[in-house]
Amino acid sequence: MSFERVFFLNMAASACQIQGAVQNYSWGKVGNRSAVAKLCRKSQVEAVDESKPYAELWMGTHSKAPSVLMSGRTLTEFIDANQDVLGEEVCKRFGSLPFLFKVLSVAKSLSIQAHPDKKLAERLHAEQPEIYKDPNHKPEMAIALTKFEALCGFRPLDEILKFVDAVPELQSVIGEKAIDLLRQESRKPGASLSTALKECFSNLILCEESVRYKFLVQLVDRVKKMVENGDDTSKVNGDLLLRLNSNFPGDVGCFVVYFLNHVFLEPGEALFLAANVPHAYLSGDCIECMACSDNVVRAGLTPKLVDAATLCSMLEYRPSSVEQQKFKPNTTDDCCELLYNPPVDDFAVIEVKVPVTFVTYAFRKYDSASILLFISGKATVKDLDVEVEPGLILFVPCGSSLVLEKVNQEVIAYQATCIL
Repeated sequence: MSFERVFFLNMAASACQIQGAVQNYSWGKVGNRSAVAKLCRKSQVEAVDESKPYAELWMGTHSKAPSVLMSGRTLTEFIDANQDVLGEEVCKRFGSLPFLFKVLSVAKSLSIQAHPDKKLAERLHAEQPEIYKDPNHKPEMAIALTKFEALCGFRPLDEILKFVDAVPELQSVIGEKAIDLLRQESRKPGASLSTALKECFSNLILCEESVRYKFLVQLVDRVKKMVENGDDTSKVNGDLLLRLNSNFPGDVGCFVVYFLNHVFLEPGEALFLAANVPHAYLSGDCIECMACSDNVVRAGLTPKLVDAATLCSMLEYRPSSVEQQKFKPNTTDDCCELLYNPPVDDFAVIEVKVPVTFVTYAFRKYDSASILLFISGKATVKDLDVEVEPGLILFVPCGSSLVLEKVNQEVIAYQATCIL
């Protein structure tokens, strides 16, 4: 038996510290304004660059950016050498760590996008492996750390029609025939899926670029004049339109603000994004957890590859309200926990808040491996000889016991795991 194998077997019995991988995408918050930058200081050697965007912190085994143990080995190597740390059912069902855990810090909009279901992901990967890198689906959850803003899911039909009536430029792009069908459908009680909405949205996204650009420029100019005159622009969603256009001039995503719910989250509030739900994060910091995949189908607000036809064909055209988009956590028998358990097997997230009144605190044991990220607090992790501070990340094998001692400042942590 090799030394490496013996080393891993000895480590497998308890939690171990890992380093996340930072992604410096252009849409990220700059320097220490970014929660990612503040949290990565614990595990990154270099100092935070105040001129650099810090967009994402990845924690997991995704091949693009696997986490690393303090020994220098990747978390992927550790798990491959110690499959039992995953948990029997997780190992049988997935064969690897099934989730990717992240922190996001958003300064300007991410792309208008959706994630494919498993069947579509497999087909896209088979047909275009250079674009769609893996065959996995990517349901995901975002939990706000700060005030967080997003576009998510289609608005109720009556809201969309109010914008259509107020924005003649939008009418010109969509076409009267599709708008008439949408009006008819909006009068049908209880309609949960909308074929007319699909036609309207597809007409917008797939419209000839020169035509769409012409009417968007007209609209932006008109809204700017309204602002100069002190007019109310809320009926044309003017503030958001101008903000997006300033970052992505002439982009079709600017028109999408009339179709998708504009959602504001307070810290602790969440969104769950199932397959085929259109969305775009706009601003703020959040915890994010998803199936272990990087599959994204984009349609706008991005310099990256756009696959508009695929996006339009795959979306779920289901009108909903802002409140319907929010995902509610559940309390548990542990007064320190909130459980965010979406309707997928790949992941769940637990928020843990341990007050200073606790002398010790034992984290719940799970039948799955988990990743634990500490956001704030001061305490000692028993038996690991490590102090809790913002950005400490632990990989916790299934069934492992983890106990905090000497809680000198309220501890806030998020734990990603599977609950099968």
